[in-house]
Amino acid sequence: MAIPSNPHEASPKIGVLLSGGRKSLGGQGLSERPTLRSMGLKLGLDVRMIDGILRVRNCQSRPAVPRPLWSRRLSSKSSFCRAAVQSGLLTRRQMVHAAWRYRLGRSKDDAVIYWQIDQLGHVHDGKLMWYGPDCHRLKHRGASWIMYLLKQHYGVPQDTFQSTHVFFGTHLLSTLHATLSTVCVVEAEKSAVILSELYPHYIWLAAGGMSEVQVSKFLPLRYYRVILFPDTDPDGRAYRTWYEAAQQVMQSSFWPKSNPIRVSPLLELNATPEQKQRKIDLVDYHFENTSAVLSSSKY
Repeated sequence: MAIPSNPHEASPKIGVLLSGGRKSLGGQGLSERPTLRSMGLKLGLDVRMIDGILRVRNCQSRPAVPRPLWSRRLSSKSSFCRAAVQSGLLTRRQMVHAAWRYRLGRSKDDAVIYWQIDQLGHVHDGKLMWYGPDCHRLKHRGASWIMYLLKQHYGVPQDTFQSTHVFFGTHLLSTLHATLSTVCVVEAEKSAVILSELYPHYIWLAAGGMSEVQVSKFLPLRYYRVILFPDTDPDGRAYRTWYEAAQQVMQSSFWPKSNPIRVSPLLELNATPEQKQRKIDLVDYHFENTSAVLSSSKY
């Protein structure tokens, strides 16, 4: 969905409006010379003088293009965005850039809205999450969903229909650069946003949860090089879950056999027992280990 253009934007070709000479458009004499507005109407243009500025726009009737849902709440000042800057995870400039790229929104009660938008620009849903000053989720406030709130607001039964979810950040994908790009999938939306600024040469997506790596979500990724970065835990459950999911995707009919999905053992091999007990992710590891870089091929 594209943002509508400026309604006062001039048409690229409006012709030449004569301002002198004995004749004007239509062979009329000087005494009968039409106004700029009437001349513009003959060309299909609405010409007006507003505050001393000549405004020209196309006046041909056409349906208005609605604003994308995400653009109405676009913000880099949600609880998450402020906390990411205050905690030193990103600079203010990086946060503004990431908020625009990932279409981050802000609710009236200060939650960040992680919009799930597919590669065609269609909004599937939006997840609302609240963060504290340390950039960790508020434990007493569970995540909520835009579709759930809309059904609740309009009195629609929750089981009427269900939205299909996609990986957070899927709208960043482009088939034009698929064979040249590497897509990295992490668990948390927060991590994808932060890592996109720390390692901008990769495309960062988020599953939104350990169990949110369904086969159908990988369809837009089939021509990319894909690396999964599961979180770590004491018993390696997250790694096993994502490894098994990767095997299922590669065995599906739509996935090219020549494009293996890699599941990174970086955290499993390098995280300390204490870090595994805290179930850290790639962002935690990056800031807790100064040698944590992804420029190496051994991940």
